[in-house]
Amino acid sequence: MVSLPEELQAREDAARQRVEELQAEAVELALRLAKAREDLSWLEITRETVTQVLAELSAAKAEPDIPTEDASPLHMTSAPHGVGVMMVPPWREGLVVAVLPDVYRDIVEIIADAPGPVQAKQIVPRIGLPTTTGKIEGTRGKLKRLVERGWLDEDTPGQFTLARQGPGRDRVNSQ
Repeated sequence: MVSLPEELQAREDAARQRVEELQAEAVELALRLAKAREDLSWLEITRETVTQVLAELSAAKAEPDIPTEDASPLHMTSAPHGVGVMMVPPWREGLVVAVLPDVYRDIVEIIADAPGPVQAKQIVPRIGLPTTTGKIEGTRGKLKRLVERGWLDEDTPGQFTLARQGPGRDRVNSQ
């Protein structure tokens, strides 16, 4: 016959072993979940990129080339199979935000409505995306592209404002 303290000790040991097994399973599941989330994030980014490229290509086919005085082969708006397609044109006087793809237009409008400089992580939820690292980095890339093309300024790293020579606050929503 087993004594009560021995029985309690045996049950405690069994419970401790079960807790350790469950903790090991939880660690394994947490690692698998992190990997699955990373895979999902990459797939979302890939799908969005492909969708954007296809939309840009179809928009380029729908709009005829409008050469400008300073047009060069590098700045043409269409080419076979999307080679050399530039969907975010360099800003120039008279160019309105409506020429930008939807997501870029949304970004410029959000920055125009902001009282001061805006960071990528502040823009992501305002354009309807989850605030994951992938979405923030993708948006930061778009912001940098808008800076390169003269639509935005980045006086302080990571802080974006409308370009001083770019689309004025009074013209952002025009046309």
